[in-house]
Amino acid sequence: MKRIQLHDKIFEPYIDKNTIAQAVSNLAKKIEEYAGSDSIVFIVVLKGSFIFAADLAKQYTKEAVFEFYRLKSYEGTYSSGNVNILVDIEADLIKGKRVVVLEDIVDTGNTLEKIMSELAKKQPADLKIATLFYKPNAYKKDIPLDFIGIEIPNVFIVGYGLDYDELGRNLPEIYRLKKEKMIDFILFGPPGAGKGTQAKIIKDKLGLTYIATGDMFRNHIKNETPLGIKAKEFIQRGDLVPDEITIDMIKEIISDPEVKGLIFDGFPRTVKQAEFLDKLMSEKDLIIDALIALDVPEELLVNRLLERGKTSGRSDDNEETIKYRLQQYHTKTEPVKEYYQNQGKYYEVDGVGSIEEVNQRLLDVISKIKLRDRT
Repeated sequence: MKRIQLHDKIFEPYIDKNTIAQAVSNLAKKIEEYAGSDSIVFIVVLKGSFIFAADLAKQYTKEAVFEFYRLKSYEGTYSSGNVNILVDIEADLIKGKRVVVLEDIVDTGNTLEKIMSELAKKQPADLKIATLFYKPNAYKKDIPLDFIGIEIPNVFIVGYGLDYDELGRNLPEIYRLKKEKMIDFILFGPPGAGKGTQAKIIKDKLGLTYIATGDMFRNHIKNETPLGIKAKEFIQRGDLVPDEITIDMIKEIISDPEVKGLIFDGFPRTVKQAEFLDKLMSEKDLIIDALIALDVPEELLVNRLLERGKTSGRSDDNEETIKYRLQQYHTKTEPVKEYYQNQGKYYEVDGVGSIEEVNQRLLDVISKIKLRDRT
């Protein structure tokens, strides 16, 4: 699956044919369980549900009748909020019968509310809803959904009957609208590599939201929060702060709906954290674009940390503690590089030189990543 263009928009691959087929098969089985020995009248909501209904009909093994209903609510990529009936159903076709409405997708619920209200007037014996795709974050109604195929974030999708201004319905897979956004990336490297300094500069230049676990730890420790007290014990020993403490501190920031672009400094520190971050980003309709690592020789790292310890009041003020921290980094944190290498998202930058020189190298790499994402 490759990116496609429909009219003026670019769409990215999102859900493959096999996943869709499995969801349709599961829905057919669940509706059969509900039907028992009764015949079902399926109401196919046009135009989007026609492919879904056809494939479900092939999987459905019990007695069924298919009727068609057409409404209009979308203009371009947005729901207009106004729902008009274009093709109605005669009351005699469903009066006293068990009815299942087949929707391609349920998002705000405006269309569904209109459908259920109108069909209820025709006095079916029972009225259920089956939707192939469901956007729980967009749904605004109290109408229960009886059969759900695949839950997705609040993204605009095309394919498998769904369209963008009438194009894309014939695509066998699902594609999502590619959003124009700032880069979301991790600035990576061992203690003393200069991540904090560079992250703050880049944050200001690019307007990113800066997530620095080091700053969060120090803030919690200073304010003697329960999480801060726990984190302090590990930091003083030169150990990494456990995942659950770090995650509890960072979850609220990542969940902020106003976030437009992210730069992570000091997180993730383990593969487990990286997996959690990918999952959380996906739930928020975001993605890590890159891990950019600062490469600095270990001897220089030790010297930098010794100098920093003289004025910062941090625990890394002696060579033994510093070397232990670096050992912990190599053992527990470096595997994160391989995790993102396997995703094709790993980039390395020379971290030796003036702040301005290193910063320019980072900005050059970021520009290449952004350019890559547009092609």
